Amino acid sequence: MLSQKMEQELNKQINAEMYSAYLYLAMSAYFEDQNLPGFGNWMYVQAQEEMTHAMKIYRFIFSRGGKVELKAIEEPPREWDDAVKVAQEVYEHEQKVTAMIHNLVNLAREEKDYGTDQMLQWFVSEQVEEEDNADELLQQLKLIGGKGQGLLMLDRELAARQFVDETQQE
Repeated sequence: MLSQKMEQELNKQINAEMYSAYLYLAMSAYFEDQNLPGFGNWMYVQAQEEMTHAMKIYRFIFSRGGKVELKAIEEPPREWDDAVKVAQEVYEHEQKVTAMIHNLVNLAREEKDYGTDQMLQWFVSEQVEEEDNADELLQQLKLIGGKGQGLLMLDRELAARQFVDETQQE
């Protein structure tokens, strides 16, 4: 059984994961509007991943006898200056999510909630991958100056990304 505090914090994380999905969907729309469908695809796949993260926590709360409380999702930005700025925001956002996951792990350990701690270890590993992917995108964009032929070549590469629900591969 989850403590009231843990249940509350996990519900906040569901909201944060859904906001992440919403943010990446807004970024996808931005790139589609910029005629960069590969970047749009990368962000769309990212949005799908974030929703599966939210649903993993959602299902976990119920499995521990808790109650899910869905709150309003903050409105994401709609416009950015360029692709580099978007990638920078993605990287910073993933760092913020990592800190939130670490705070949940700390709470689980303080409460000796070993089941929640174990579930959260999946997220700890996932965030290492998320930050790495975001940083790689950012560094590639910086390398090419965020424009020109390099941008178009990267756009074609990003179009190949496909969604895989890693939460189901346990």
